Amino acid sequence: MLEYKSPKYFPSSEELLDSDETPVDNELQDLIPGLLKAILAMAWPNRMDWFFGVDMGIYYDPDKPAIVPDGFLSLGVERFFDEELRLSYAIWEEECVPAMVLEVVSQTYRKEYSQKKLDYANLGVLYYVIYSSRRRRKPHLEVHRLVDGEYVLQPGNPVWLPEIGLAIGAERGIYQGITREWLYWYDDLGQRFLTPEERAQVAEQQAQVAEQRAQRLAEQLRAMGLDPDSLV
Repeated sequence: MLEYKSPKYFPSSEELLDSDETPVDNELQDLIPGLLKAILAMAWPNRMDWFFGVDMGIYYDPDKPAIVPDGFLSLGVERFFDEELRLSYAIWEEECVPAMVLEVVSQTYRKEYSQKKLDYANLGVLYYVIYSSRRRRKPHLEVHRLVDGEYVLQPGNPVWLPEIGLAIGAERGIYQGITREWLYWYDDLGQRFLTPEERAQVAEQQAQVAEQRAQRLAEQLRAMGLDPDSLV
């Protein structure tokens, strides 16, 4: 039996490439995981035990190149190291395999159903999410769960991820002024979390309603012969 001998020196994440230096061939490969990360930051504002990487290298062996998904989520890790943030994700440093990885399919498949699927399974990633809006006969969103070393497609949209405590799903919406189908996070009741833009709109609407109420109250006071400014 061969004995595995760990290297004497493990490079730190700062010494490793932060991606595979291959440019994305589709804007969605950046926008979709970026939106998921932004929503998560608002859904878990006080949690510091998670990290969502976008186009960042995941290193599992110092002698092998990184795996670079479009996005990935890890739980039970430090959200921030310091103000320089993470440059890459080294599993021997984090001591945690990502709980979920995301691949956004471009015009042509990039081994999402072959080598990448095998790599993520061997790594022990619990959820493998594949999204392709170009499909016509199959669902745009596929969520695969690792069961006995094999990925099993999960039904539904959104799909509940109990180990993460959220659901992920696809629906039409507006992000950065673009109307199309996006990926979102949902709670255990199936309610979608708002995007940053939507939260800003809700806050603006609430401010407008409050202002209108204040104006109506001031008019009522004036009708009663009272000066609303003198009551402040």
